[in-house]
Amino acid sequence: MSETKSNTRENILGTEDVKKLLFRFAVPGVIAMLVGAFYNIIDQIFIGHSVGMLGNAATNVAFPLVIIAMALGLLFGIGGASNFSLCLGAGNKERAKKVVGNSIFLLTASGVLVFVVIHLCLEQLVTLFGATDAVFPLAFEYITITSFGMLFLIFSTGASSIIRADGSPRYSMYCLLAGAFLNVVLSAFFIFGLNMGLAGAAWATVISQFVSFLIAVLYFTRFKSVVLEKKDFVLNRSVTKMIFYLGASSFLNQISMVAVQILLNNTVAYYGGLSVYGSEIPLAVTGVISKVSMIFIAVIIGVSQGGQPIAGFNYGAKNYGRVKEVFKLVLKVSMFISLIAFLCFQLFPLSIIKIFGGGSELYFEFAVRFCRIYLFMMIIIGIQPAASILFTAIGKSYKGILLAMIRQVLLLIPLVIVMPLYFGLDGVLYAGPIADGISAAVAFIFVYREFKRLTAMENEENLIRGQPAAAV
Repeated sequence: MSETKSNTRENILGTEDVKKLLFRFAVPGVIAMLVGAFYNIIDQIFIGHSVGMLGNAATNVAFPLVIIAMALGLLFGIGGASNFSLCLGAGNKERAKKVVGNSIFLLTASGVLVFVVIHLCLEQLVTLFGATDAVFPLAFEYITITSFGMLFLIFSTGASSIIRADGSPRYSMYCLLAGAFLNVVLSAFFIFGLNMGLAGAAWATVISQFVSFLIAVLYFTRFKSVVLEKKDFVLNRSVTKMIFYLGASSFLNQISMVAVQILLNNTVAYYGGLSVYGSEIPLAVTGVISKVSMIFIAVIIGVSQGGQPIAGFNYGAKNYGRVKEVFKLVLKVSMFISLIAFLCFQLFPLSIIKIFGGGSELYFEFAVRFCRIYLFMMIIIGIQPAASILFTAIGKSYKGILLAMIRQVLLLIPLVIVMPLYFGLDGVLYAGPIADGISAAVAFIFVYREFKRLTAMENEENLIRGQPAAAV
């Protein structure tokens, strides 16, 4: 790619209207994230109607591995993309090249490692993730097959962030869309056409992930902003350190979700067994509703990732006013999405759960209670992931890490352990809104303080340039 084209792309990030830029970068990302979430949902629907409640429970048991794979993809993808944007903003293209090459290497190596670990510890993992005796064989079969796609999932997840940061948000979208649409078609064909059941859903997932992987690999042969060379793929200590640092927030947010999901699976199965619902009903409902709520979280993440290259480039270029604009716009959109999620789960919980197949009266009763209680604070949940990604974009990854740890590790996990001791299964349900409410309040304080800091830095730059002072 020519220097002129690269400079044009960088100038756009620094000069074009922020709303237009965010729309351009966020919409493809949102669509890709939505389709990714929806194809998981459609898989769940197909499985629910063909295999039944136990099939939904089995995919819930396998879900932590999907989150782990996505966590690694985000670690090296968001870490690489944020570092790449900051380097371009500062005009350091040589280091930007190394960031991309090192990120690709780390994505590939982690994918291979996850595959090996799964096959060495498969039985232990299925038990750890909360499988009951009735669910174990289905979960074992499903994870065995989907493990072959872990490398492809990790790589395409991380690559999409880097491709977006290179100024190709639509290609990033196509990379994920192609696999998502193919998964829907193949799932329907394998499950209903060939009567393959849960195994059909698993193989459809692996094949579709491989297609997304191939499309992502193709892009790196014609990268736009820099020309990649073999030496860029050799690990560099300072580069990998920054990738880990800037990707740690997104990674730990996902990993803490894994810990929460595993704990939830085991806790609802245990306390459900002591209630009228039994073990399998809470386990199945938790998996279904977790994936539905991820649709809204996926949109928030897509919008936030759309703002990432804009915020990162302008922060590196010391355009602090534009960084504030991106923060404000992303947070407004995220809060609007949170409001929609809240209304859906409070007003239509029964309609949502019925999409995933039939069940007993107790099954639907618990699903409605889970939605209305556990997800009550969805109305403000958007501020935490949005703030976490934006802090990472400007090199403040430690703040994003702290936000992720407060919600998942410091609040939700202890609450899920302690509250059921006193309130039984209801204790699990009430732990969710308490953790969400407190973490949102902390995120708001972090963002407010960051705005004051950015305004002070903006005023320093304005003073140097002879421009008027800015408002917070």
